[in-house]
Amino acid sequence: MVIADQYIWLYWSSAFLIPWVLVYILFPIHRRAMLWASLFTMPFGLTEPLFVPEYWSPPSLFDLAINTGFDIESLIFCFGIGGIGAVFYNLVAGKSYRAVAHCEHQGALHRHHYKALAAPFVAFVPLYFFPWNPIYPSIVAMLIGVFATKLCRPDLKRKSWIGGVLFLVYYAVFLVGLEWSAPGYIERVWNLEALSGIFLGFMPLEELLFAVFFGMYWSSIYEHFTWHRPVKG
Repeated sequence: MVIADQYIWLYWSSAFLIPWVLVYILFPIHRRAMLWASLFTMPFGLTEPLFVPEYWSPPSLFDLAINTGFDIESLIFCFGIGGIGAVFYNLVAGKSYRAVAHCEHQGALHRHHYKALAAPFVAFVPLYFFPWNPIYPSIVAMLIGVFATKLCRPDLKRKSWIGGVLFLVYYAVFLVGLEWSAPGYIERVWNLEALSGIFLGFMPLEELLFAVFFGMYWSSIYEHFTWHRPVKG
């Protein structure tokens, strides 16, 4: 193992905190949503043993990922992408947040509010036991979450689609930075033989699918969970 590889996952995950901090400082209107989303997303870093080594095997601090499946970097990564993913659309579109009137909570579309919220998490469990790489149930579960959100909150549909594209571009920039700063790292660390073998340049299709569906689901997660909607201003 190249010594430098030991810290690349730490550097790359920590790089996601740079735009997070900048947005948090410069745009106070998004602070609550960012912090809420990041704290909600961060525990998903504890699912790393589901993906190591089946999806990838990143060298990590104290060799935690290889020896235990857990690592510190995954918590940092999830925290960083969660906050930005939740506010990126509102940030670009100049939107703020307005609470949904309580009387609307009882509307026909919202009767299945909690089922819609639970859908991707519940779906992941049976999907995980299919004979495929664990990245795929993650992607499908997020897609299910996207459709459940649209059925329950059609007012968030446009935000979801655009949020997915925005986060895809954002995430691709970080993948480019990873390959530029550590040439061949993706080839060394990702379990490419277990994946589709489809690439956009050097980027595995699975990483791009993760990015777009994460962006689609997480772009509206704050509004959906907390009964808010994006408004101009």
